[in-house]
Amino acid sequence: MNSLTHLFFTYPVEGYLPLQSPPAADLIKATRLLGYLKTALSTSIDTQEEKFVEKESGSWHLQGEPTILVTLAHIFNHFAPLMCKVYLVEDVLMNFLLSVLEGGGSVDEHPLIHQLLDLFWLLMEDYEVNECLKQLMMSLLRAYRFSPIIPDLGFQIHYLRLTTAILRHEKSRNLTFDVLRSVVFFYIKTPLRVKEAGLEELIPTTWWPTRFDKEGKDERDTREETAEERLRRRAYERGCQRLKKRIEVVEELQVQILRLMLNNKDKGTGEASRYIFLNKFRKFLQENASNRGNPTVLCPPEYMVCFLHRLITAIRSYWDEGKRKSPGSINSEDAYVPPQLFYNGKVDYFDLQRLGGLLSHLKKTLKDDLAAKANIIIDPAEIQATSMDDLDEDEETGAAQRPSGAVAMGGALARPSWLSSPTLGRANRFLSTAAVSLMTPRRPLAPPEKVKVRTLTVEQRTEEDIEGSHGNDGLLLGRPLEEPDQPITEKSLLEILDGVVMMYNLSVHQQLGKMVVVSDDVHEYAVALKDTDEKIARCPSRRPDILEELQKSQKVFAEKLNHLSRRLAWINATIYSKDKMLDVYWLLRVCIRTIEHADSTGSLFAFMPEFYLNVAMNSYSALKNYFSPSNCMEELPGYEDTLAQLAAILAKHFADQRIVGTDIKDSLMQALASYVCYPQSLRAVERIPEEQRMAMMRNLLAPYEQRPWAQTNWILVRLWRGCGFGYRYTRLPHLLKTKPEDANLPSLQRKEREGNPISPEVVTLLAFQEPCPSLLLQRHMAELLSQDKDMAASFLNSVLNQLNWAFSEFIGMIQEIQQAAERPERNFVDTRQLKVCATCFDLSVSLLRVLEMTITLVPEIFLDWARPSAELLLRRLAQLLNQVLNRVTAERNLFDRVVNLRLPGLESVDHYPILVAVTGILVRILVDSDKHGGRYYTSSERVPNLLIKTQAKKKQKQAISSENRCDEL
Repeated sequence: MNSLTHLFFTYPVEGYLPLQSPPAADLIKATRLLGYLKTALSTSIDTQEEKFVEKESGSWHLQGEPTILVTLAHIFNHFAPLMCKVYLVEDVLMNFLLSVLEGGGSVDEHPLIHQLLDLFWLLMEDYEVNECLKQLMMSLLRAYRFSPIIPDLGFQIHYLRLTTAILRHEKSRNLTFDVLRSVVFFYIKTPLRVKEAGLEELIPTTWWPTRFDKEGKDERDTREETAEERLRRRAYERGCQRLKKRIEVVEELQVQILRLMLNNKDKGTGEASRYIFLNKFRKFLQENASNRGNPTVLCPPEYMVCFLHRLITAIRSYWDEGKRKSPGSINSEDAYVPPQLFYNGKVDYFDLQRLGGLLSHLKKTLKDDLAAKANIIIDPAEIQATSMDDLDEDEETGAAQRPSGAVAMGGALARPSWLSSPTLGRANRFLSTAAVSLMTPRRPLAPPEKVKVRTLTVEQRTEEDIEGSHGNDGLLLGRPLEEPDQPITEKSLLEILDGVVMMYNLSVHQQLGKMVVVSDDVHEYAVALKDTDEKIARCPSRRPDILEELQKSQKVFAEKLNHLSRRLAWINATIYSKDKMLDVYWLLRVCIRTIEHADSTGSLFAFMPEFYLNVAMNSYSALKNYFSPSNCMEELPGYEDTLAQLAAILAKHFADQRIVGTDIKDSLMQALASYVCYPQSLRAVERIPEEQRMAMMRNLLAPYEQRPWAQTNWILVRLWRGCGFGYRYTRLPHLLKTKPEDANLPSLQRKEREGNPISPEVVTLLAFQEPCPSLLLQRHMAELLSQDKDMAASFLNSVLNQLNWAFSEFIGMIQEIQQAAERPERNFVDTRQLKVCATCFDLSVSLLRVLEMTITLVPEIFLDWARPSAELLLRRLAQLLNQVLNRVTAERNLFDRVVNLRLPGLESVDHYPILVAVTGILVRILVDSDKHGGRYYTSSERVPNLLIKTQAKKKQKQAISSENRCDEL
């Protein structure tokens, strides 16, 4: 039954019949039998007076009177077959159970539901109970999903209470829960229509920012508020608090449901609930990880966000309970995933990429390290099997590049659920032949003892395989020497925590970024409303027509803001609240500690899945950019230390040779580039140990060839901005004609959050930021370049090569643009070409700024001709500077004409940025050559003469070229 048909079944249109006619006869029969059942449960036999006595149905016990039990058996003989029909389960049984809970109070105060479930298992066949309970849970799920939102969230609370009551019954619990479907129970849907949700009654007074600074940003200083504004804001905040408290009731019930599913003590009916949940949860992750190109089978990301927060709350509560029972274990505040899980084969990561490449490749190349560091002995048969799997994977990848659906399975028809994963077959072949023949604790003089353990699929795993027993470490087999020999927590919780990190990477982060649009819309409409109010105030009285139109616009903006402010209150309470921010922050710290522990294992760090680094970077970005400004990131506990830890990870691993994936290396580089843009995070980079800072700068100064050099160069520019010639501005002079508030538009803010720091739009946006140079990192750069002459020469040669390429490409592109613009026929310039052109210009300017920084910090590289490369570098620099000046400074030349066209997309292209960078280089050369004339072999006259000679040679070549063209004509 899909969502559309369910709406028509439940809410038929007046004058039309529903798609399914009610089974009238069965409804009457089921209702009557249920009445008999209620009467029997509320009846007792007084043996002394030999008569029936009424009693509370909740006081009935299964070990009651035999006569009543026989009567119930007769009733169930007719009632049980009816409970296999969906319509009757939803209309009769579910409504009856809901009526039991209508009296209020806790679920434990209504034992009748538990007793009914006992009777179901006693008096019905197992297949009947299974079918009835599955249909009952599906009915509850549909009712919860499609129930309307009212101010007190009464419908949602009612259905969740009944779900909790059913799951409290141990024998029924594991049959009624399927993660893939029941994720719906943890979702609190956002109302699309404010009136229907009753938010107007709950938040009668709305508020939005009304004060903005000169750049269009919201001013949060409440001291300048008027009395009316303060009253409105406080009334709005009180309404938001009322809403948050009602939502917290729903969230608490959802956490109770998850705690029941994570119970590992209910072994009366076989396997504990936690291990059944763990296996289903892993299948759920596999389904969503393996079918990312097929949205129809994925869990919606808005459901994932709510599920992640409830799961974190449940995990942390069980983690802290375990800490109280076992004081030697660690607290949930210090939680992490130990590195053994990444290489001992106990946890399946499907086809997710590892930092060092494919798992089969790592098993072959690092088998000696596994044996030496973790006592894991790889069976040669396993290596052969993985080699065959590599061939299979190469064939599949070459044929279809892993598309979704049937193509990804070699043309076979797609099977439902997780069975359709193309990697499961390979994983099963791998696991069936693998002998992750594992270990006992290392002994210094004796070779490691080989212990064969079972390596099982998700469906076959038991509690012993996860938790371990009698010397078997379970999930933690293969502890490296660097890992402390200390209990962490229950091993099943570690795997669930690993799944939570994976779940954030799959879709939660993208959803957090998507919901920020509402906050951006509020800001945009608030700016528009303020602008309209100012226009109304300036409107002359003789133009009533304009005034009328402005008042209409004012009314539209105000109504839209009333709607959006209430919707934003709901989103802030369910997605961006302080508690949710703490959950994401906790996840960030978990990833940081996990990366640090895995890094300490040396070469085994390559086994770590890529998504841990991705989640560390993305969760920091979410905390910084997505959450409400009222929840200040700086107020988080241990924020400064966490910032420094993340800075150390980025500084170390952006050029880590153990990481081979191109995407993850680009992500690390972009994260580091974003980190050095802002003063607080830049200071965190400066707080990491000096050895790591020097290593980072050495990696940044490596030659630009054969690596993504643009972002590396951009990082060096950000470290210099604020110290160069004409480089201390907050806003570029040629952009002053742009409205300041345009830099704060939501579209540009979203581009900055998406994280490509060298795109033209983000370069324009960052031009409005105050410069924050790092003198400490500049000193490290000067020290490295002055000590290592070979590195300095290779670095500068690569910078000059890239400058020559970037500026030449820029000139070629503006020639094409100018030719297209001057054609008489109507034409359009491709926007992509304009973006590439602007990017090449920005790259040229940034490369010139890096040259300026180098010659300022280490002038002897160019001026000390005792260095074998100094004269060559200075000549090359002079040639490039002359080329730039010839192209840019002449009036009415190609560059000047293109700049005057004012094409959209070329706003950053202007005379000022490039000329001031060239001037800075020339000034430093002349000043340092004169200042240190006695120190260097070159004299104060020699450098200017070299620059003049280079310019003269350039002019001579141009004259000869002109003469040759005249002779040809």
